[in-house]
Amino acid sequence: MSLPLIARLRAEWAPSIPRELLAGAVATFALIPEVIAFSFVAGVDPSVGLFASFVISIVIAFFGGRPAMVSAAAGSVALVAAPLVASHGIQYLFAAGLLAGAMQIVFGLCKMGVLMRFVSSSVRTGFVNALAILIFAAQLPHLHNANVPTWAMLALGLLIIYGLPWLGQLLQVKALTAIPSPLICVVVLTLLASALGLPVATVADLGKLPDALPLFGLPQVPASWDTLRIIVLPALAIAMVGLLESVLTAAVVDEMTNTPSDKNRECTGLGMANMASSVFGGIAGCGMIGQAVGNVKYGGRGRLSTLFAGVFLLILMVVLKPWVSQVPVMALVAIMVMVSASTFDWKSLRNMVRYPRLSSGVMLVTVVITIATHNLAAGVIAGVLLSGVFFAVKVSNMLQVTYEEDAATGLRTWRISGQVFFASADALVERFDVRAVAGQPVRIDVSGAHFWDITAIGALDKVVERLEQHGCTVELTGMDAQSQRLVQRMKT
Repeated sequence: MSLPLIARLRAEWAPSIPRELLAGAVATFALIPEVIAFSFVAGVDPSVGLFASFVISIVIAFFGGRPAMVSAAAGSVALVAAPLVASHGIQYLFAAGLLAGAMQIVFGLCKMGVLMRFVSSSVRTGFVNALAILIFAAQLPHLHNANVPTWAMLALGLLIIYGLPWLGQLLQVKALTAIPSPLICVVVLTLLASALGLPVATVADLGKLPDALPLFGLPQVPASWDTLRIIVLPALAIAMVGLLESVLTAAVVDEMTNTPSDKNRECTGLGMANMASSVFGGIAGCGMIGQAVGNVKYGGRGRLSTLFAGVFLLILMVVLKPWVSQVPVMALVAIMVMVSASTFDWKSLRNMVRYPRLSSGVMLVTVVITIATHNLAAGVIAGVLLSGVFFAVKVSNMLQVTYEEDAATGLRTWRISGQVFFASADALVERFDVRAVAGQPVRIDVSGAHFWDITAIGALDKVVERLEQHGCTVELTGMDAQSQRLVQRMKT
């Protein structure tokens, strides 16, 4: 193997093996409470979500397009999957996940990752902030009617997570900065709760954990058109929601690490991961932005951190199950609070005053709709549509129509400049006072304009037709080649 290839593989997989393993371990502990909660949302056993997270992490580590990104069973997919489980059972969910994975592979091969270009930075910021709020809100039920030891454990957990790195820098003690503080939090709180016999909830109280390895098996559903009819729409929804969240998560990690990613490869990799998850008894999943942020925050930069997050999850759930069962829920809640705070874009609060109102409005709409529906896809789609409407309004307002008259020849000239399309076509027609030039020669100069669609061409035709009806001789000049081709296609 050549040295350049070895260097490239190391950069892609493990720039620093210890940091990759430790960061992956942090991501694993951040996965456990969310995956179990999302399993209940989907109406399946926690083992289904945990098996899915293990399989998806392993596959996406090899075939995904974004190193250091964490993918697993996610809440947005669980929301889409829940009605199918309730109406037809879990086997149909596995079949829908299999079909959704195949769709995602096709979407990746069709280069649908480029759709990310249509998501503005305002929508991305809203997506990130909404998810941070949802992650924080998901921890509140664990604090409902909590006793004093529970609150004390949470406070101590946050003190360890935020205090140890600061103390390590202050005292210049490498051990306090080399090991991620969330891992120290888990160990310390577990030992403390066990030694003192504190009455606090543990991971075992969240739900039944797996007691064996996942087994391969195709979904037990009839191979018929009726089955396809039942699963095709849920599968499409799972595929689209999963891709949207994964591509947006990849974009966030891109920005955090200042490195690019292959969005189309991420699409195909996610499809392969979801197909693998479905045949090993797991729910479909997608990118997990909170866990990805935690992974990157604690040093994850390569594929090894993603791989280890999945492997370590399986080790914890099966091999170390007795120990993991004793981990206080508050240790995981403290980690998720840290993940929420790290995910939220705090600069966006200051930028709301500095940035244009329309951009801030798009961000707020994305946040509000996402939180109201608990559906990240709904918020992002609303934000994208609103961005498109605002963009169309801005561009349509740039249309200018000026009028001048040559006293010597009596020629009246209108000059059009700007972009003419469906949103500005009516404004174009309204700018022409045809009665004021009745019976006169008229020139329409469109050298400064571009006509984008049939509505724009139709508006120009309407102007010419009205002028001719009022006895004007019309000369049209300056139309660019692309607009002329559009005119010719309309005539044929």
